[in-house]
Amino acid sequence: MVTALVVSRAEGTRRIYHLNPEGITSLRTWLDGVWSDALTTFHKIAEAPEPNLNDDDRQENP
Repeated sequence: MVTALVVSRAEGTRRIYHLNPEGITSLRTWLDGVWSDALTTFHKIAEAPEPNLNDDDRQENP
C-alpha cells in the first residue's frame, strides 16, 4: 500500500498542503532499509580479503 507523503485540502480558493505523518513514517522505514542494505554491502566489501595478484598482474611503481 502506498501512503501519501503530502495531503492537501481545499479552503475557499486556496489549497492547503501538509505532510502526512504516516507518509513520513513509511518514507523513513524505506530509507532505513536502503541504508541498511548499502551499509551491509559496504561492510562485506571492506572486510573481504584482498584478491591474490600474480606477479604479472602487479604494476611496479617507477
